[in-house]
Amino acid sequence: MNILIIGPSWVGDMVMAQTLFVCLKQRHPDCEIDVLAPDWSRPILERMPEVRRALSFPFGHGVLDLAGRRRIGKSLAGQYDQAILLPNSLKSALVPFFAGIPRRTGWRGEMRYVLLNDIRRLDKARYPLMIERFMALAFEPGAELPQPYPRPALRIEPQSRAAALQKFGLRLGRPLLALCPGAEFGEAKRWPAEHYAAVAEAKLRAGWQVWLFGSKNDHPVGEAIRAALAPELREATANLAGETSLAEALDLLSCADAVVSNDSGLMHVAAALGRPLVAVYGSTSPQFTPPLAEQVEIVRLGLDCSPCFERTCRFGHYNCLRELAPQGVLDALQRLAGDPLPDPQPQEH
Repeated sequence: MNILIIGPSWVGDMVMAQTLFVCLKQRHPDCEIDVLAPDWSRPILERMPEVRRALSFPFGHGVLDLAGRRRIGKSLAGQYDQAILLPNSLKSALVPFFAGIPRRTGWRGEMRYVLLNDIRRLDKARYPLMIERFMALAFEPGAELPQPYPRPALRIEPQSRAAALQKFGLRLGRPLLALCPGAEFGEAKRWPAEHYAAVAEAKLRAGWQVWLFGSKNDHPVGEAIRAALAPELREATANLAGETSLAEALDLLSCADAVVSNDSGLMHVAAALGRPLVAVYGSTSPQFTPPLAEQVEIVRLGLDCSPCFERTCRFGHYNCLRELAPQGVLDALQRLAGDPLPDPQPQEH
């Protein structure tokens, strides 16, 4: 049985989609799973043992390009028994339709009745978590989801990790704190840089080193965090935001003894790598897309105005994040990771 997955467009969603792939493999052990997704997602998919191939989907978010989608669909004709669509858009249903895949499964959305022939009506109360909405598509409508739920688990190759460490001149002789201060969604997800700096300074003075991760857009906030540190501490930090590829970020993040992250794609990556994780929530809620790992502490204030799920604060104060003091994160870090002994060898995760 060959299954084509139309993948999501966000890093965190792609990580969480692994729960669907695991369910498909449990239900159909001999099935082959290919994922049609943007090229940026290839390093994530290549680290999922359930996925056979990552297929390139060259269209940007919001681009229709009907002829291009038809061309891709025709190139996939006759190769798959089922397509499962994770996005709810009409556009995402075009390629499986043009490919003539016999069974095309997805949630009802954007008037795509003609394009899907296994269309599901979502009961949000029954499936409050995003992973439940992904996993349910592996089963017949109304089926009970198997417990316990699978957790994303990305595999890391020691050789590629060693190459990344060498490329950036990084060493693992001190315990490592990874900071992920960005969030593509918007400012209402970003804990202030000065709070990250306070956490970094406390751990640096305790003998740790600190690496900062993120996209090119996050490099300035990484520099602001480093600039806020005492000058003698900056040497034990590295701002990798925008410097690494996603593949290199995965490998290097797997070295961390602890991670502090906003509610972002890298938060889900850190969880899938099994790293002790402190997740900082402001405008969003862990009730929908929590980090799926055992060693997790969620830190949030839970103000009356949150979660609002807005990109920017409607009141302009961002108190759900600004008033969340660094000490709460430091306490959570101590509970999770303490102060591990230095280990000069990268550990297998």
